[in-house]
Amino acid sequence: MRRQHVRNRFVLIGDIALIIVSVLGSFALRLDVVELPFYFPAALLMIVVALVIKIPVYFFFGLYRRLWAYASTGELRLITTAVTTASVLTSGVMAVLYVTGNVYPGMPRSALGIDWLISLVLIGGSRFALRILAEQSVPVHAHGKSKNVLIIGAGDAGALIVRELQKTSQLNLIPVGFLDDDPAKQNHTIHGVKVIGAITDLASVIDIHRISEVVIAIPSAPGWLVRMVNDVCRLKGIPSRAVPGMYELIGGKVSVNRLREVDITDLLRREPVRVNDEAVGAALDGKRVLVTGAGGSIGRELCRQIARRNPAGLVLLGHGENSIFETLLELGQDYPEHLLSPVIADVRNAERLTHIFQEHQPQIVFHAAAHKHVPLMEANVVEAFTNNVLGTRNVVQTALDHNVERFVLISTDKAVRPSSIYGATKRLAEMIVLDAARASKRAFTVVRFGNVLGSRGSIIPKFKQQIANGGPVTITHPDMYRFFMTIPEAVYLVLQAASMERGGETFVLNMGEPVRILDLAEDLIRLSGLEPNRDIKIAFTGIRPGEKLTEELWDEGTPLAKTLHPDIFRLEADASFPSLNLTQAINSLTALSHSADSDGIAALLDELIPGSSIRETPHPDITSII
Repeated sequence: MRRQHVRNRFVLIGDIALIIVSVLGSFALRLDVVELPFYFPAALLMIVVALVIKIPVYFFFGLYRRLWAYASTGELRLITTAVTTASVLTSGVMAVLYVTGNVYPGMPRSALGIDWLISLVLIGGSRFALRILAEQSVPVHAHGKSKNVLIIGAGDAGALIVRELQKTSQLNLIPVGFLDDDPAKQNHTIHGVKVIGAITDLASVIDIHRISEVVIAIPSAPGWLVRMVNDVCRLKGIPSRAVPGMYELIGGKVSVNRLREVDITDLLRREPVRVNDEAVGAALDGKRVLVTGAGGSIGRELCRQIARRNPAGLVLLGHGENSIFETLLELGQDYPEHLLSPVIADVRNAERLTHIFQEHQPQIVFHAAAHKHVPLMEANVVEAFTNNVLGTRNVVQTALDHNVERFVLISTDKAVRPSSIYGATKRLAEMIVLDAARASKRAFTVVRFGNVLGSRGSIIPKFKQQIANGGPVTITHPDMYRFFMTIPEAVYLVLQAASMERGGETFVLNMGEPVRILDLAEDLIRLSGLEPNRDIKIAFTGIRPGEKLTEELWDEGTPLAKTLHPDIFRLEADASFPSLNLTQAINSLTALSHSADSDGIAALLDELIPGSSIRETPHPDITSII
């Protein structure tokens, strides 16, 4: 049987009756029985005034536009405000009528206060009675089909998950208990569900209570805890699901009650650090913002998180029309009130950029557009240079010409002692931004971080496709390590860094400990319900052109300074900026690009960039690209 919601027109009829009862009750409580007939005309007049005033006020506050089966403390505050406002207005009208002598033979003024109290009890009580009735009518799960669910975490998220499961009969999931390590919560109940142990009791609780599924309801749960729970569930042969991580929630794309299968991002979670959302909001609120590369993984997430901060306008600039269109559709659905401007343009076209900046007048620019596929750029040196270097120079110069207040370049750990064309071009792009900051004294800065999980062209989608095809999963080297971070976390920290920039800084994000790619592949295979080298083979193919076994986030010996955020560090500017004539160097590289001299570009980049070893990288063949 479906849950029945009381239609609001019946709630309105009920309110009319309750207003009459409230007025009569206020007189009855104030007066003796023998006095009631004497004051009855005043009571009738107050009923008329109350009906004329209170019903429109309740309409104004939206008391007839809500599903009261889901009433909460927020609705209680709304009811209190609406009833108080209506009672004050009613009292004011009655006071005027009393002073002017229109209330005969008078009325007890204390009845006005009593009427407010009774109205609050009756109007509020009637709404919450509807919720109680709705909860009593929650349908029984289909016999023989229901599954017992165990909730990990007895906090706010866990309570929300339990309520959702109790209300949604179609899932046939019955929450039977919580596990939580907080001793103060043991043996307590939340929404009728008991905390039955600590998380370390998971294996035994699954057996005792015949658990069919486990839900990890801790958005701040670190990766080791998620891994432990997932491993136990895998050994027991039951599925596990999780609420989104803290940085996914900050990103605004998902809600805490949106369950999903445990994935690799959960296993690599780090404990969230202190966040300063106010600083990010203050930096973006009411600003006109432009994002280049807005159709890419980082660019799209930047747009999502910027849109949450109420910008005056958001320009989505990208070269690929399909990706920009997809970004626009998503943001238009989530933020229909925002001014979103999709712009298809190539950052190498300086004249086109000038027209865009003239039209939209951005105050803040995030430059995320870049060619990033390492082996592919080894085979397309000119394209890498013109897009990553000349494109960056064009965006920076246009930003300077149009008085952009803040500029943030999204950079990479591959820019440190680069062994690839991609890394070298990104390091040169960093130099362009830092040089502009020094010359203009504006807040132009660089934010550098490692790999992000799940970005287009990254190894996670590749591994998943290989697993879906039955293997093998191909890894270049068993000792290949990389830094990893989720896209929402990386973008959130980029926005944090942007909110504290003064200009000329290179910010480096704390990427945690590097992850072995072999371990990553094995985790993905197990998350698919399979075993590595039994169900899915792992093959080693050899290091590709431009790749390193390990990456670095800064040059050895470069001093780091702490910032206001514990996951963001600032490189000492002079240590990361070699002395060279940047304009002359770029002009020389540009001349080489005009003649398609890839070897000449690589050789000159090696000379310009500290620690660069591009010429040592062998020329790629087509099989090494993938």
